[in-house]
Amino acid sequence: MTRELSTHEVYAQLGLQQSAFIIDVRTREELERVPRLIPGAVHFDPEDVLQWRQKVPANREVTLYSAAGRDGGSVVNVLSQRGLRVSTIAGGIGRWMSDQLPTIRIRPELGVPGGSHWVTRERPKIDRIACPWLVRRFIDPQASFFYVPAARVRAEAQALGAQPYDIADVTFSHRGPQCSFDAFLAEFELHDPVLDALAQIVRAADTATLDKSREAPGLLAISLGLSASTRDDQLLLEQAMSVYDALYAWCKTARDEPHSWPQPVANA
Repeated sequence: MTRELSTHEVYAQLGLQQSAFIIDVRTREELERVPRLIPGAVHFDPEDVLQWRQKVPANREVTLYSAAGRDGGSVVNVLSQRGLRVSTIAGGIGRWMSDQLPTIRIRPELGVPGGSHWVTRERPKIDRIACPWLVRRFIDPQASFFYVPAARVRAEAQALGAQPYDIADVTFSHRGPQCSFDAFLAEFELHDPVLDALAQIVRAADTATLDKSREAPGLLAISLGLSASTRDDQLLLEQAMSVYDALYAWCKTARDEPHSWPQPVANA
C-alpha cells in the first residue's frame, strides 16, 4: 500500500539531503488553474508517465502530489512497478497551500518548470553560486547555468536563450541593499523562514556588510577559497552546492545545537 504523508511531514524534509524526489502530477489544465509548485518539485504530465518514468532517480524515494481530491493512482502503479518507493501527499497541492506552506510561482516565460537557462559572469564567488543552488534545489531542478566573460553575458544570454543574472540592470540582480539571491526569492514568490535566514547570510557576505551576520565571514572565506583552488567554474559550482546544502540544513535543523570543548566531566 502506498504511504500517505502529511504536508508537514514533507515540509520537515524539504531541501535536505534525505528528502524525496517530489513530482507534481497534475494535468496541464490543473497546473494552469493553480500556477504554483511545491519548492523543489518537478512537473510531469501524468498522461505521459511511460515516457518520463526513466527520468526518476532510482536511488531516492519518490513523493507525488496532485490536485486536491485526486490520488495519482495510475502514476503510483507505474512507478511502483519499476521498483521505486512511492509516497503521496495527503490533500495534494490544495492542502499544502491551505496549510500555508511555501510554494513557488510558475514562470513559463523563464522555462520554469522544466529546464530554465541562466547565464552570468565567470569566476563566481557568492551570489553567482548561491542563486544556482537556490534554483536547482527549490525552483527548477532541471535548470542549466553558464559562466562567461563579463562583457559577453548579454550576448550569450541571447544566443543561449538564457536569463542573465547578477549583472547590472537586469531583473535578477541587486536591488538597493539586497542581492541577487533576494531577487530570485521575490520573483518566484518563495516565502520560507529557513530560506529567509539563509538569505541574510548570503546578503551580508555578498554586499560587504559582514557585521549583519555572524556566519557571513565564514561563507565569504570558504567562497574565496573555493574560487582560488578551482579554476573550472562548473566544477566550482558542483563543489559549492554542498556548502549551501550544509548552511540550509543548519538554518533548518541545527541553529540551536551547541558545541563546546572540552566536554563537561560527569560528577563522580
